Amino acid sequence: EPSLPVWSADGTRLYLTATTRGDGPLLALDAFADTPRAEVVVPGPGILGGYTLDRECRRVAYLWATLDDPAQLIVRDLDGGEPRQLTDLNPWLAEVDTGEIEEVWFKAADGYDLHGWILKPPGFDPARKYPSIVQIHGGPQMQYGNLYTHEFHYLAAQGYVVTWSNPRGGQGYGETHAGIIYGQWGTVDYDDVMAWADTVEKLPYIDPERMGVTGGSYGGYMTTLIIGRTQRFKAAVAQRVVSNFLSFYGSSDLNWGLENLAGTAAPWDDVHGCWAQSPISAIGNARTPTLVIHSENDYRCDQEQGEQVFIALRRLGVDTELLLLPGESHGVSRGGRTDRRIARLEHMAGWFERYL
Repeated sequence: EPSLPVWSADGTRLYLTATTRGDGPLLALDAFADTPRAEVVVPGPGILGGYTLDRECRRVAYLWATLDDPAQLIVRDLDGGEPRQLTDLNPWLAEVDTGEIEEVWFKAADGYDLHGWILKPPGFDPARKYPSIVQIHGGPQMQYGNLYTHEFHYLAAQGYVVTWSNPRGGQGYGETHAGIIYGQWGTVDYDDVMAWADTVEKLPYIDPERMGVTGGSYGGYMTTLIIGRTQRFKAAVAQRVVSNFLSFYGSSDLNWGLENLAGTAAPWDDVHGCWAQSPISAIGNARTPTLVIHSENDYRCDQEQGEQVFIALRRLGVDTELLLLPGESHGVSRGGRTDRRIARLEHMAGWFERYL
């Protein structure tokens, strides 16, 4: 979560967090320079959580997460001193083989540079052909990055190569990168996800006949769009989806705020535009076995958005199940009740096991 900016003791600098190329560093901005430039105070690779400065603004304490550690409490001098780790919160990780993560850059269909990561399963054998799962982030104004993600490791431990990338429409790579899908979700962002799937499929240890796809929120939107446009994936798990912008406008707690987030007009002002960006418009082509997961208290993406997908797939004769999580919100994967979070993961793993 972003933290509020903090002034230096002398009132000349502003400390703030940022997201950039998979990292979440702490920056210091010279607030009164003619051309303000941001100095990196706490660099990556990693993601900075909440932070506090001492009264003299000489030291900073912060939470720091990396690809292989969920979080530690760190303190460091702002004049460039070495960081000092105050905690050892996850000693059990030293006892577990969590698999190797590779960071990669690849090309979009139009030659644009894109960023992704590949997590290989524990005990990886390069001579084998592995099933794989493409993960798609939410937002879309978010990013994947150098952060420990338990879901990815859980699936990798089942024997999957788990991959994730940052298609255009997300944050961390500049305003043009983020704004290119404004008012046109499902265009170049879809192409970028397909370019990532192409990159993954060409890896010598990937079985192209056993590729799966999943994502939540905007990632659920994209997963639903994918199953309507292509049959390249053998299984899908669509989570807390946005499926229909016409009904989403009135059922989400975003309502008119959606116009600013996605660039879509009110449905009565632009039925065609809302429908063109709605995954449900292409659902008639779906053939991919799809598990739909939704929370009953999701006010961001209402339950009816997931039910539209489930009912359509049932009507089409596509293998599908609907998992509804009672009492849970949009953030169930990160903050839900423990037993429901476990149930979600087990259903997801079971679905991929069945079809991959």
